[in-house]
Amino acid sequence: MLYRRKMKTLKQTYEIKAPLEKVWQALVNPTIIEKWSDSSVMMDDKIGTKFSLWSGEIYGTNIKVTPNKSLDQEWFGGKWDKPSIVTFTLSQMNNKTTIQLLQKDVPDTAAKDIAEGWKIYYLGPMKKFLEKR
Repeated sequence: MLYRRKMKTLKQTYEIKAPLEKVWQALVNPTIIEKWSDSSVMMDDKIGTKFSLWSGEIYGTNIKVTPNKSLDQEWFGGKWDKPSIVTFTLSQMNNKTTIQLLQKDVPDTAAKDIAEGWKIYYLGPMKKFLEKR
């Protein structure tokens, strides 16, 4: 019998009081990411780029990039045998930018921690950083 890991899909939405272009840069510019994450980063906005966050704890590849609109990435954390697909979709209304996060193929056993991690370590701190500027 073939064993298959149970996978989850996570969805979160963040509204940030900052222009779309600044939010985009906070997703793809390593200098800005290092400021809000307080860790070493390898990242850019090119398809095929191998990225690394939190000194290599999270890593992967940019698989689709539509500047100022969406970023699709393959993510690995720990010893995952299969990547999770993360999509950030941005939209702007007035002076607020909305980021819709969609993460597919999240290991069931890690889904709760990963969902909290987005709020505590990634999009939450990015939002605070951008709104202070």
